[in-house]
Amino acid sequence: MQNAPTRQDLIDFVVLESQLLDEKRFDEWNALFTDDAYYWVPLAQDQADGINQTSHLYEDKLLRDLRVARLKSPRAFSQQPPSRCHHLLQTPVIVRYEPQANEYLVRTQFHYTELQVDEQNQFVGTFFHTLTMRGDELRMTLKRVNLLNSDSALPAIQLFI
Repeated sequence: MQNAPTRQDLIDFVVLESQLLDEKRFDEWNALFTDDAYYWVPLAQDQADGINQTSHLYEDKLLRDLRVARLKSPRAFSQQPPSRCHHLLQTPVIVRYEPQANEYLVRTQFHYTELQVDEQNQFVGTFFHTLTMRGDELRMTLKRVNLLNSDSALPAIQLFI
C-alpha cells in the first residue's frame, strides 16, 4: 500500500487549491483533479447528485479544460478586463480519513469574492474535497461547493469558486 497522507497534508492541499485559483494558475489547479473527477456546485444543499438534478455547475475534465482555455484566451470578451478572485478559508476539517480505501474527505467553510472592474460578487458556503492518493500525490475526485444561497438566482460566476 502507498503512503497515506497526513492530516496536515490534506489541509495543505485545500489551502494550495484555493491559492492556485487566486493566483490564476488554472492549469495547475485543473491538474489537481483526477481525470474522472467533477467540480460541482449543487442547486440544493441536500442534492444527492449532479446528473439527475439541476446544478449551477457540474463540470467534468472536458468542461474544466474548456473553461480554463477560455479564461486564458485573449478573445474571451467576458474577461476584458480579467476577473480577479480571493478565497478566505476557515481551517479545513477532516471529515473522513480512510487510508485503506484511499479516500479522504475535507470540509472547509469559505468566503469567496470575485471582482471585475467595479462589480464585486461574494459567495459564502462550504467546500467538500474528496481526495485520493495517485502515486505520491493527492488528487481531487470531487470538489463540491455548497453555497449558502444555492437556491437563489446567482450572477454569472466567471472563475472557479
